[in-house]
Amino acid sequence: MTGWTHWQRHLAALALLSALILATFWRDAADMAGIWWHSSTFTHCLLMVPMIGWLVSQRVALLRPLTPAFWWPALVWMAGAGLVWLVGEAAGVGLFRQLGLVLMLQGAVGATLGEKLVRALLFPLGYALLLVPFGEELVPLLQTFTAHISVLLLHLSGLSAEMQGVFITTRAGFFEVAEECSGVNFLIAMLAYAVFAAHLCFKSWTRRIVFVLAALATTILANALRAYGTMVAAEIWGIEAAGGIDHIFYGWIFFGLVILIVMLVALRWFDRPANDVAVDVRGLDGVPRFAGPAKAVLPAALMLPLIFAGWGMLIGGRSAPLPETMVVEAPPGWRDARAGGTAWAPRFDGADQRLLRQFANDKGQVVTVAIGGYERQAEGREVVAFGQGAVDPDSKWAWSAALPAIEGARTERLLHPGPVLRDAATWYVVGGTVTGNPRRAKLAGLQARLLGGDPRALSLIVSSEARQGGINAITDFVSASGGVNAMADRALKTR
Repeated sequence: MTGWTHWQRHLAALALLSALILATFWRDAADMAGIWWHSSTFTHCLLMVPMIGWLVSQRVALLRPLTPAFWWPALVWMAGAGLVWLVGEAAGVGLFRQLGLVLMLQGAVGATLGEKLVRALLFPLGYALLLVPFGEELVPLLQTFTAHISVLLLHLSGLSAEMQGVFITTRAGFFEVAEECSGVNFLIAMLAYAVFAAHLCFKSWTRRIVFVLAALATTILANALRAYGTMVAAEIWGIEAAGGIDHIFYGWIFFGLVILIVMLVALRWFDRPANDVAVDVRGLDGVPRFAGPAKAVLPAALMLPLIFAGWGMLIGGRSAPLPETMVVEAPPGWRDARAGGTAWAPRFDGADQRLLRQFANDKGQVVTVAIGGYERQAEGREVVAFGQGAVDPDSKWAWSAALPAIEGARTERLLHPGPVLRDAATWYVVGGTVTGNPRRAKLAGLQARLLGGDPRALSLIVSSEARQGGINAITDFVSASGGVNAMADRALKTR
């Protein structure tokens, strides 16, 4: 690199290290970019990338006088990012893997440019965290909130309405506050916009925080008002006309109006001048602390991604065989039964074995037992994942409401057009642990993979239509079977 300037050498090192990280974790980078492109919830991330570039460009002239340096503490940053990625790899959680990737790229900036440049680029680096797709776990909460507020507003307007979970019945028809109507896509986009606007328009941290929180609250309430307005429009013009109005309003006008309202209300409190410098670099000149030689820091930074990628390969391939046939026995007082009622089947993507059986008793109760068995969990073959389990997104069944737990199960009510109600209790058997909590199942899988435990996993679902006993039938069947632990032991027992 003879003849290169000091800045050129450090920028070349940054480009080399970033390219190695992206090449090593290309799958996670591709998955994240695919989510931005295909998911309407995260398409705003495609705009955030040039926005981050613009933020950096606003700082270039201010950064030139500073002295870049290879920085030892950033290796700890990169190692921590690698551990986050490894946890995601072991637990099969794409969010953690993608977060680890972004954190590692941030660490690359620190390792090659140094502490003072990191401080000068702190907002663009921190803003990059919002590129990680997250927030879809809020969908059920937002669906329920929107349904409650809509029904409350309908009653205050003198309109009759009944709510069953996220389904609302009015005189005009039957409405579902579906996942697309939860408002999560606009909430996440508003978070990205509000953080960006707060940085540009305010100097006071108190005003920035209040602005972001107010923008998010406004978005949630506005979405509930939109759902309410759709149902009122159905009362006036009919359900088909209301659906068309809602589609146009929700897709093209809604988010823009909310942003306009938020900015107009907040305008009087803006306290950052339009010509204010992007970042105050006073005090950032001088000799960087904890600087190290390129021949020591750069090779170490280049090795860290490779070490964690290799570690991930070692823990990711273990598997253990399932029994040739998983067994569910009819407990005392129950017998095999033919499928009846409205057809239902859970979704077990990538399962090595699947089982679906019906049982009935003399009280007229009927239950369906479904098991998805995995010799090991990996991307696309997990017991806990979006679209997995009792509600298949490609079926006509939809989630309606949460129910009281049965032996710790994740218990929920499903609804099929008709309407037909079905209750379902889900347990996860991971690493020898039986739980109905998705997070505990993820942690159990993580522990099993990192510490060498049983890599097998089961998703065990017992369900029953409401008219065939519902949650009471599930409770009676599980009790007659000796409890869910006994059911899981029999399913995994080799015969």
